[in-house]
Amino acid sequence: MSEKNEQNVATESEDSGTQATLEIQRIYVKDISFEAPNLPHIFQQEWKPQLKFDLNTEATQLSEDLYEVCLNISTETTLEDSGDVAFICEVKQAGVFTISGLDDMQMAHCLTSQCPNMLFPYARELIANLVNRGTFPALNLSPVNFDALFLDYLQRQQDQAEKVEEKEENSKEIH
Repeated sequence: MSEKNEQNVATESEDSGTQATLEIQRIYVKDISFEAPNLPHIFQQEWKPQLKFDLNTEATQLSEDLYEVCLNISTETTLEDSGDVAFICEVKQAGVFTISGLDDMQMAHCLTSQCPNMLFPYARELIANLVNRGTFPALNLSPVNFDALFLDYLQRQQDQAEKVEEKEENSKEIH
């Protein structure tokens, strides 16, 4: 069975003329921040947390086939009863990747889904560690489906393009 898989990969790369490559060069923490502005009185309240979670990615081309991808995660936990902020944790987990042999759509998918998917476990562990060091109850972020986020982004782009076309058609009909 492994021979069959190797043949398929070789055939695909021969058909396209180039071989797709994705290699991790380095994974690192670009920036971290942990704030607990209401200590120590926050520990005297009943622990009913409300979590706000924001996530985004940035990609920068460093050279021909070299890209930096940065996964930005921000979490803010407030207490339900008082509304006091328990903690704010922000992490920028980044990596440098060698990527080649992809068309534009594949490259976009790689930079906004595959690379962040590789970075997320590192960011998740870092956030859990920071929250633990603040002596708060454990915060284990759920896995993120970056493929679904990418598909959602593509759908929004398509919807916006259709709205622009409709507006242009409507303005032509009016004139």
